[in-house]
Amino acid sequence: MEDTQPDPTLFVAHSLPRDPRLLATVTNAYLGTRVYHDTLHVSGVYNGSGGSTHRAVLPSPLNVRLEAPAATDQLIETFALDTNTGSFLHTLEGPSFQAYQRIYAHRTLSHVLAFRVCIARVTAGNGPIRVLLWSVFSPESPDLDLHLGPDFQGFRYLYGRTLTPEQPGGPQKEVHMLWTPVPSALTLDEGEETRIWDFLTVAWAQFWEGCSLDVTGPLALRQALRSSLYYLFSALPHPGTSGPICHGLSPGGLSNGSQGECYWGHVFWDQDLWMFPNILMFHPEAARALLEYRVRTLGGALENARALNYKGAKFAWESADSGLEVCPEDIYGTQEVHINGAVVLAFQLYYHATKDLQLFREAGGWDVVSAVAEFWCSRVEWNASENKFDLRGVMPPDEYHAGVSNSVYTNVLVQNSLHFAAALARDLGEPIPDQWLVVADKIKVPFDPEWNFHPEFDGYELGDEVKQADVVLLGYPVPFPLSPDVRRRNLEIYEAVTSPQGPAMTWSMFAVGWMELKDSSRAQGLLDRNIINATEPFKVWTENADGSGAVNFLTGMGGFLQAVLFGCTGFRITCEGVTFDPLCLTDISRVCVSGIFYQGNRLNFTFSKESVTVEVTAQAWPRAPQLEAELWPSGVQIPLLLGNQVSFPCSAGRIQRSSP
Repeated sequence: MEDTQPDPTLFVAHSLPRDPRLLATVTNAYLGTRVYHDTLHVSGVYNGSGGSTHRAVLPSPLNVRLEAPAATDQLIETFALDTNTGSFLHTLEGPSFQAYQRIYAHRTLSHVLAFRVCIARVTAGNGPIRVLLWSVFSPESPDLDLHLGPDFQGFRYLYGRTLTPEQPGGPQKEVHMLWTPVPSALTLDEGEETRIWDFLTVAWAQFWEGCSLDVTGPLALRQALRSSLYYLFSALPHPGTSGPICHGLSPGGLSNGSQGECYWGHVFWDQDLWMFPNILMFHPEAARALLEYRVRTLGGALENARALNYKGAKFAWESADSGLEVCPEDIYGTQEVHINGAVVLAFQLYYHATKDLQLFREAGGWDVVSAVAEFWCSRVEWNASENKFDLRGVMPPDEYHAGVSNSVYTNVLVQNSLHFAAALARDLGEPIPDQWLVVADKIKVPFDPEWNFHPEFDGYELGDEVKQADVVLLGYPVPFPLSPDVRRRNLEIYEAVTSPQGPAMTWSMFAVGWMELKDSSRAQGLLDRNIINATEPFKVWTENADGSGAVNFLTGMGGFLQAVLFGCTGFRITCEGVTFDPLCLTDISRVCVSGIFYQGNRLNFTFSKESVTVEVTAQAWPRAPQLEAELWPSGVQIPLLLGNQVSFPCSAGRIQRSSP
């Protein structure tokens, strides 16, 4: 029987959104823009000093729109974002012709943005067919001193430097751009049937073959999954290619970040906590590139700590090129120290998933982890009356509360960072300072035994409104043991007081919590609430449900993807393996994940209410270990042999190295 379900990979409209912020984006690891937008951005190119640092604006030669001659009758116009090819398609259909324009960022040639135009005859006749190209391009920028150079093999040439370095005496980034001049019209000559004005190809289809996340469920949910994967992975190098140096992922992606827009292109904890886990599961090389960004900016993090009179490294709340703090408002840069814990958690997950000792021994990973541990030990203060270490004067993820003591989320991350630093030191043969484990053991983790929940911080009053997911991040994504009763109380208490104006990723974490407790209907409702932020027609996410805040909000997409990729499956990356505990939600009868990476192996994982199927499809790294699935509570161990599917009744368990 032929499948008549709508295609969740293609987003089609007959008009563009009125809000130009919601236009589809085309990006790769190096370049980014919105379609029909006069600005493009280059990864790592910032202009402005200190808190004024922002992504530099370059004029976009790609801002070209196809138009039919004014006298054309019965014109049908279509706009589509095709995630299969990673391209935006604008089609004009008249009685005698069809013309289309395809716009894309090349996946493997990361320095290339392109469009091509095709005109084809659809009825008999030999007369010329002419379509117009609307373009307004000026080789100017408020952020760069640009100059036109000599034409080169048919290309125009523009070059220049940023006006103001991030720090006094720092480098002014140099930019060079070549582009093909765009004529005012294109003509299919008399006698021609079809003509194409560009022939570069696109490489997205190969990517989807080895990496996907889909469900049997509502079309809106499937489209939200596809668009989130597309926009997130658009910002990363194509698998198997070296690509440009990674300058981190900003909440609004590379298509945004001009001055005053979408956090100015800065890198936050959003990268490490909200985006990174999804990337690691599918694309470990890109995950490592994000960690290497933190390694390269360690010098700035060390200076940030020194400026605050602490030891070790304090990663910037807002980071650009140098890693020095560029947050325009001091309170956030000084108090949101929880970013350090998110950075180390990303290194921890990567280590468990890959066992890539080279990153830690030779490429600076150990320097990051140990420097954060040193910061924590210098930042805490001993409270003799409680026989505990306090962490005072911080702002938790809930930015409605500043200058608090003992944010439970932050303090649990301190514990986690120090325990991982000690475990990593043992694996690397490095000495373990006594203070690391003393602080980990003695730092205060607020708990209210009367109400059986975790107060957000010392003195938190029940009923106080919070901005976003905070305490509910304990358990997932932050590994922290919680009894079901305490997990439930945390969810119930904070769900009731979380601001409805909070950012998009919040409800996804509540959904994960309810999935852990096997409350499928409550989790489904929160997941549905989460995807309200995916706007029509091109599924561009906004930070807030009312459309305000950052657009193409990768952070919200990252949270949503985690809700399905880690929530529905129960995946948890641990030092012993990848645990699973599947749950089908009310509207989801089947979940299919392909291309999961674990210690050099690629796996497919599919489940329904009745059964789970696992298959090792490839051994992507040399000396990848043999794996097995251990089922709980039976303890049965099932070998996972390359190319062999194994199925078993739906249950919890762990994918791990085979027992000797």
